[in-house]
Amino acid sequence: MEWLSNKWTATVVSIWIQCTVGASYTFGIYSSELKSSQGYDQSTLDTVSVFKDIGANVGVLSGLLYSAVTPKRGRSSGTQWGGPWVVHLAGAVQCFVGYFFLWAAVAGLIDRPTVPVMCLFMFLAAHAQTFFNTANIVTGVHNFSSYGGTIVGILKSFLGLSGAILVQIYEIVCNGKPSTYLLMLSVLPTLMTLSLMVLVRIYETSNTGDEKKHLNAFSAVALIIVAYRMMIIILENFLTFSSWVRTFTFILLLLLLASPLGIVIKAQNEDSSRVPQTFEDARNPLLANTEQTKSDKIYASSEDTSENKELPSGDEILVKVSSDDTTPLPNEVVDMNILQAMSTINFWLLFVAMICGMGSGLATINNMSQLGESLGYKTVEINSFVSLWSIWNFLGRLGAGYLSDVLLHDRGWPRPLLMAITLAAMAVGHIVIASGFPGNLYVGSFLVGICYGSQWSLMPTITSEIFGLGDMATIFNTIAIASPAGSYILSVRVIGFIYDKEASGEDSCSGNYCFMSSFFIMAFVAFFGFLVSVTLFFRTKRFYQVIVLKRLGHSLRQ
Repeated sequence: MEWLSNKWTATVVSIWIQCTVGASYTFGIYSSELKSSQGYDQSTLDTVSVFKDIGANVGVLSGLLYSAVTPKRGRSSGTQWGGPWVVHLAGAVQCFVGYFFLWAAVAGLIDRPTVPVMCLFMFLAAHAQTFFNTANIVTGVHNFSSYGGTIVGILKSFLGLSGAILVQIYEIVCNGKPSTYLLMLSVLPTLMTLSLMVLVRIYETSNTGDEKKHLNAFSAVALIIVAYRMMIIILENFLTFSSWVRTFTFILLLLLLASPLGIVIKAQNEDSSRVPQTFEDARNPLLANTEQTKSDKIYASSEDTSENKELPSGDEILVKVSSDDTTPLPNEVVDMNILQAMSTINFWLLFVAMICGMGSGLATINNMSQLGESLGYKTVEINSFVSLWSIWNFLGRLGAGYLSDVLLHDRGWPRPLLMAITLAAMAVGHIVIASGFPGNLYVGSFLVGICYGSQWSLMPTITSEIFGLGDMATIFNTIAIASPAGSYILSVRVIGFIYDKEASGEDSCSGNYCFMSSFFIMAFVAFFGFLVSVTLFFRTKRFYQVIVLKRLGHSLRQ
């Protein structure tokens, strides 16, 4: 049917898949059960969690598969045997196998696996997330290229929110049993993805002014859902819900998740009846701004500057300004492949910034359970931190994606500037956690969670703008390796090492001193990431003014 074959349906289906595949953010729910059932110390548990981080963030294979099975821009949206659904299918298989064997190990159905084997199970379970995420995110950016920040923010925010959604399902379905939760994680995301994956496709359609309106409607639904979930979390800390109340609140959540269907129907009806319109430059500040650079002509860093010359490896984009040259800039810059991107300084600046931001944020959530225990927080409070982290993560992803689009379209501010601001705020959050004052985790996890989520909206969008859409899936997944790399260094070599040293041979450590030094170190790391992001901002400022803004101007005129 026609209403099933459009980019709006593909978007809402991607949202639903994203809502069930963020299990890596709920590690705190079953980490204690995993630690006790397998007889791990904190360093060993952190080692296993690092393989979770590696699996959830090293998505190079998913990027390569996406590039292989999906068409390039300007071609057909795919055949029966190709398309984003292939990437989803590969993710579904890994998700089921990984979490099923984790459940079997924790439940005692199989002999206790060795640590390397358990790391393999954890890797497979988490690695599935990169396939789901790549298929949804890259397809979304192709379908809404003029509002890349907004669509990435929406899809990434629902991935972050999935942690809170899964925790509510855990409380209703699993009766507080972490082992049952692992079994649920092997079934629910797999079935959801297999049921909906064929609807996620790339659609070659022109961009319209109403796209932003409907995307904002998706954002509004997301905010309503997160406000509702936060209200339930707060009430659960003061009241004891009966089973029927929990069921009722869950049904309301499902209805809220179904509500974007109304947006899809409205958007599709408007697209079907729309009369082509021409937007006046005077009504759009972005288009007015691009007219100022109308005479700029862009050349690749090569002696051969012919239009058909592929952009070579290198870091410089030379801008030649000619007052008598009014040749319009092409709609898109030549796309780089992964090797060309890796030969640039900007790639490595972005990579290092993500090591600092994503790595320290991931190390925080991986140790949230033990951090709360050391500071004397109750179990219900620790579970609340896991849910609240998902909400802060959600707000960071949604807010950074939306705000970066607004600042870019209306003011011409490059996205790396917002990245630098969030890294500076993250450093403050780590200092708050290290201080150990009463309620520090509420304030600290809020700052770190929002800023961590922001990186996941900003990085893919910056990647698509600097290096092009052609090989975006592979490039942004390569940069995402920075997250587990930073997490390994900070979780195992810093937090785990210091924690075990402070515990003096005991299984657990109590007191502020257990994590204080670790989080001061992570604050310094986040501040260093801020300095790197500032460098990237100054290096790309002219690039955004001359190329990105003008490309967006051409796209909005279409």
